[in-house]
Amino acid sequence: MSESRTIRVTVRGSFDALTDEQKAELAANGGDDLLTVRYTEQGHITYDIAARPFFTFRFAEQVDDEKEIPQAAIRAEMKAVAWLEERGYGYKKITSQTVDMSEVPLGKRGRREAAGN
Repeated sequence: MSESRTIRVTVRGSFDALTDEQKAELAANGGDDLLTVRYTEQGHITYDIAARPFFTFRFAEQVDDEKEIPQAAIRAEMKAVAWLEERGYGYKKITSQTVDMSEVPLGKRGRREAAGN
């Protein structure tokens, strides 16, 4: 029996050919706090349009098998592209990276909590 795995997918890219109006809209929305990183099923976007045209989406997904991880990355990229296209934002150079949280080693505090101490 396989255990459900939490997969974090980070999708990165660049805004492309934005109008002045779109840049102002993005600047007004702020792109969320760059110091607050959240991985959610819907996706969490961060950017600093005043500094550079790059954005990062963060997604979390549950999969039952390691073989499903590439599909999770594709779904995350599709969600990011859909968000951009719904708003009419141009984009380029979409890439993604996945992390299987079951493979991440626990730090000292995590090992202590897992041991129940």
